[in-house]
Amino acid sequence: MSDLPRIAVIADAHFHDLEGDFEFPRIEIDGEKLAVRSWVDTRESTRVFNESARALDEALAEVSRRGIRHVVLLGDYTDDGQRQTTERLRIILERHEDAYGTRFYALPGNHDIFGLKGRNHTKQFLDETGARIFVTSDATRAGPDSYATPRMYCEGYPKGLAPLAACGYFRRPDYVHWETPFGASDLAEDRLYEVWSPDGRNRYRLMDASYLVEPEPGLWLMMIDANVFEPRDGLFEEGEEAAFVDSTGAGWNALLRLKPFIVDWIADVSARAEKLGKTLLVFSHYPVLDPFDGATGAEGVLFGDTNIARRTPKEAVADALIGAGMTVHFSGHLHVEGVTRRSRGERSLINIAVPSLVAFPPAFKIIGPSASGSSVETVELSAMAVDQRVQQAYRRETMHAGEGPDLAFSASDYGSFLKAHKRALVQHRYFPKEWPGIVVDKVLGLTVGAACNLVADAGVIAGIFGEGSGEPSPDAVRLAHLDMIELIADWYCLRQAGVLALDKIPVQRRALYRVLAKHLGRPPESGWGGSASGFLAIFLGAFDAFLDRAEAGSLQVEIGSTSAKEEAA
Repeated sequence: MSDLPRIAVIADAHFHDLEGDFEFPRIEIDGEKLAVRSWVDTRESTRVFNESARALDEALAEVSRRGIRHVVLLGDYTDDGQRQTTERLRIILERHEDAYGTRFYALPGNHDIFGLKGRNHTKQFLDETGARIFVTSDATRAGPDSYATPRMYCEGYPKGLAPLAACGYFRRPDYVHWETPFGASDLAEDRLYEVWSPDGRNRYRLMDASYLVEPEPGLWLMMIDANVFEPRDGLFEEGEEAAFVDSTGAGWNALLRLKPFIVDWIADVSARAEKLGKTLLVFSHYPVLDPFDGATGAEGVLFGDTNIARRTPKEAVADALIGAGMTVHFSGHLHVEGVTRRSRGERSLINIAVPSLVAFPPAFKIIGPSASGSSVETVELSAMAVDQRVQQAYRRETMHAGEGPDLAFSASDYGSFLKAHKRALVQHRYFPKEWPGIVVDKVLGLTVGAACNLVADAGVIAGIFGEGSGEPSPDAVRLAHLDMIELIADWYCLRQAGVLALDKIPVQRRALYRVLAKHLGRPPESGWGGSASGFLAIFLGAFDAFLDRAEAGSLQVEIGSTSAKEEAA
């Protein structure tokens, strides 16, 4: 039994201040004025906005119920780093610390901070009538149907760290040990590194917010700021947003080039931890190994250079970090559940991807660390009640716009809402932004049975759905008449949630997807040749890899000192 404290790991909370004042006429629900982001934006985003405050509150309540005193905020703790939002988050965390003695350890994600001087943001909200209006931090963009406020602005380094200064970014007197890659000083000016544009003309000294903290004797938490802001070629105003490449797609692939001192620091800390008998856990916002563990191989063939493809770490990252002695790493960013391992000789590295609080599946992790090995438990938030005030606002918005309500508006719990949100994403994000138009035109409005007819002849389809041997079963008939959108949404849910998706998708559907993959699927290497039938064959074939990965997963992971194994929860 370990005497080290347990640690909660919350990734991608994307907290939005629903009750905050962004200086525009807010919609009023049940006597409360709310800063509600529009449903039309929500259905196109891989995260939800207005549900984030309640999800964070529920996660912190669960942390306190379990008596956990240490919480890692694994980046993207704010919606988009807005001043108003970040300040409200500070108040929430301070109140939790005062009430329960909790200590928070934060890392900046790509949504929390930007470059040297920050950047503007423009978001769509609902006004007092339920109409969609824009609120911006850029006064030059304000117009008849928009409002400008500095509260929407996202700060840069180091100013953007100030509200959460007490969350590990700077030394506190109760820490047993605290350091940065640059030494013992916590002054921002002592934590600078140089970056330059590819042509070498634009050079900047930026702050790195990484730190190592020992909150209690024997436990080392290595918090790595993996944000990378590479200057662009060209002429820019000093430090302006356009002067930097967004860190969103950079991650560890760019860190190896532009922050090599981090790898040296990892090697040094790992060696010292082993010598001193410290239990070392490493965290950064971005994954160091492919969190899908290769299960998304079909995506590059079907959709080209997607966000997922651009954000996948290359093998060079694993080589460098295994060589530096890193053994276990926790990541966020991609809102995915997954455990990935790589070995190089006798050394190994495990990346544990922590899901988001505001995307399917909503969950966080709890680590039980020890010197001989650690346990990692997944805590789901699917049963959380949805905020009926927000649902009312969505209905008012769509009614005002002359649109029908979405299925998500009648969800009874948070998990159901996020699954319905995934369905909306298929229609409003994936179809228009990623899917080839020729395929969308073919499958839109079809049942699963009709869509399968595009891939194989009638005899094969009849056999799949039980029509060739007497009376088909009710389950087979029901599945054949399932809306194809439902199958596609399940595909994305399995891809994203792994084991956490299994109890959200009926067993009969999962069995059907196995059959479809076997009889209609084909490997991505064959290419789809520009035809809808070829595309669907590869798409259906991917179900096998997704289901294999999900069924091999677990809600409880045991990590040994040099290897990891999964055990049933």
